[in-house]
Amino acid sequence: MPATYEAKTDEQGNLCLPPNIKLPEGCRILVTVLDELPKLQQINDEALLSEKALAEDWDKPEEDEAWSTLGKE
Repeated sequence: MPATYEAKTDEQGNLCLPPNIKLPEGCRILVTVLDELPKLQQINDEALLSEKALAEDWDKPEEDEAWSTLGKE
């Protein structure tokens, strides 16, 4: 019967099960990461928070003209 256990990772990213959990040799294990990686999440949050302010410049006609040659060959 499947069982679910909570575990954490150490400083090097190694999986650390609680000491009272003994798994039999050769058992199959699925790992689901519940938390976002802090550094990646911070980058995403900053990008989302600045999007509105940057959009004011991006939507100017001067910007469209400046980038109009991009992708033309």
